[in-house]
This record gives sequence, C-alpha cells and structure tokens, in this order.
Amino acid sequence: MKVTWNAQPDDHDYPAAAAYLTLLADSPTVDALVQKLRDAPISHQKAKDILRASQLALLSKDNKHVAADLQKIEDGKDLSPILLVRGNFRTGAPLQVADGYHRVCASYWVDENTDIPVKLAGPE
Repeated sequence: MKVTWNAQPDDHDYPAAAAYLTLLADSPTVDALVQKLRDAPISHQKAKDILRASQLALLSKDNKHVAADLQKIEDGKDLSPILLVRGNFRTGAPLQVADGYHRVCASYWVDENTDIPVKLAGPE
C-alpha cells in the first residue's frame, strides 16, 4: 500500500482546524493562525516526526477514523494534507495537529516514514 495525497487541504479542513484551535486560544489568535495555514506553502514531514513533535499517541488501527482512512488508502483514494501549528521546544509547547491527526496515524500504520504533505504555521 502507498499513501497518496491531494495537492491542497480540503476546504472543510480549515473550519475543523479552527474548531480545535479555539480550545487553545482566543478567536483573534485562531483567525490569524487559520489565515496563516491557508497561506502556508505545502512542505513534507514524516509521520513519525509529526507524532513525536506533537507528543500525541499513535491511535490504533481499530479507531474508527483511522480505520476509515486506512480503507481510503487501500482503495487508492487521496488523503487531505495535514494542518499543523509549530510548537516551541524552548517553552515545551508541542506541535499542534490542527487537523489531520487520524490521517497521520493511518499513514504511520502504512509506513512510519511516510512523507506527509503539511501546511505549517507559526503561532507568533
């Protein structure tokens, strides 16, 4: 199996990212971050590194959302790139997976070295 990706995130990924980020910051900060994510270029990061930097646990293959993404991969469907907010190792703030945690986990299950297209925005 090989993971394939859309060229750009799906439109609905940005409101999903905003909903998550609203739990971490005020509305003006979230609005600014989402705009930065929209404007950010696509870069590539490995699944294992995203999980390490975010300090998130790898979800099991049995998680219904991970399983759905694994099925998409098996069916040859493209996944949407991941939206990330940069962490800060000096302060101990982890990378935030604003949208795409399940897709990262599914990709990891296929190959931990999967190159994942991401949009990365800084919190500054």
